[in-house]
Amino acid sequence: MRLGITQKLVQRFDDEIIFLKGMISSPDTVGSIIPTSRVTARCMADQIDTSSKLPILELGPGTGVITKAILNRGIDPKDLYCVEYSDEFTRRLKIMLPDVNIINGDAFDLDNVLGDMRDAQFDTIITSMPLLNFPMMARKRLINDLLNRMPAGRPIVLFSYGATAPVPTDGEDFEVTSIRWVIRNVPPARVWAYTRNS
Repeated sequence: MRLGITQKLVQRFDDEIIFLKGMISSPDTVGSIIPTSRVTARCMADQIDTSSKLPILELGPGTGVITKAILNRGIDPKDLYCVEYSDEFTRRLKIMLPDVNIINGDAFDLDNVLGDMRDAQFDTIITSMPLLNFPMMARKRLINDLLNRMPAGRPIVLFSYGATAPVPTDGEDFEVTSIRWVIRNVPPARVWAYTRNS
């Protein structure tokens, strides 16, 4: 029992060190000073329809906190595709989760990054990309691109640290819903779902 707790603490400390190194080397692609909380990760993963049999796409898995929550929902590792921009995070994820499809690439260039999966439909797309670090037009293009890769009504799930959604719906054909404020995240985060109903 004590060994298990020690191993968990070591893993958590290791995650935070790797995360901090990633933030220092590429601050635009990392949105916080510590990894996403497990409570936030579970809230995001809970939006997956496990009966759909469609694959799941995760953008910006980082240290894999949300990736593990997705797998804990019962998703087969071969049905999970993770696109990570950081070379270091990618290497670490491939070692930690060898059966998951870990892809090193840019989420703003998914047609090239996804290769043979470029035309696939995904049940849910989950991202922890720091969208507020990118220009608004790039954010809107990304949301529209992701919604085109999903059946109508299925969500893009993301979180932000502000009271308003990171991509407004003005003049767009998608909707955004606030799912939950997660106070136990540091800093507190709001989980959002973007959907298009037709």
